[in-house]
Amino acid sequence: MRTAFAAAAVALLSATAAACGDAGQLQSAGPTQTADSPAKLWPDLRPASSPAYPYDVATRETVKGLTVPGGDIRKIDPVDIVEAELKAHPADYGSKGAFHGTVDRVKQCRPGGDRALCPLLKPYYRDLTGDGRPDLTLGFRLYPTNQTAVRVYTVEGRRLVQVLADNDAILGVELAGRALIERNPADISGYEYRTTWEWDPGQRAMVFSRDEYLHTGTGPRIHKASPSARPSASPAASPSAS
Repeated sequence: MRTAFAAAAVALLSATAAACGDAGQLQSAGPTQTADSPAKLWPDLRPASSPAYPYDVATRETVKGLTVPGGDIRKIDPVDIVEAELKAHPADYGSKGAFHGTVDRVKQCRPGGDRALCPLLKPYYRDLTGDGRPDLTLGFRLYPTNQTAVRVYTVEGRRLVQVLADNDAILGVELAGRALIERNPADISGYEYRTTWEWDPGQRAMVFSRDEYLHTGTGPRIHKASPSARPSASPAASPSAS
């Protein structure tokens, strides 16, 4: 019986192979490239003891003059938050500041104003800090430049705390998990620049974590290392956005 069973199995496999022909057969993809280990360059070079540039990877600031009713960030008016920033940073928003045109525009956000002139964008509420409560992602245009202010706020007790402040020329902003992703115009045709900020419980702020050039159009494709070390844009005017 064992002999007959073995013979039947061989016959079945032979028939299956004949029926399938070449369909589904594995084919060679060519020789495998030999893996190269990283080559360490200039082993005798003395290591740097301090950074070349002062990278500002996180910003954190308690908003003065405002309290959050009941600790619920949804109960505070976003216009009040923007006006508090204008008052706290006269160097940026004063008559000689880079964003002086924003002050008059914000007045249009109040009842009776021209909403078409209001620079404030739609606020979004989402838990970015992981404490189970919504945080506020806020954006407003910075006139007379083409830049947009991107801000994230959380609540500690009844204090409103700004945990991200970035100004740049913006193509779009996305929220993914506890990360905020900015899409910016790149200086290379067919590319855009993306920056990712993630919540860091140690610094209690949204920390700059990654940036990259991404190919989006028909321009020539280039290779850009990612992530790269890019300092975060301060709340002052960004040098890349005019």
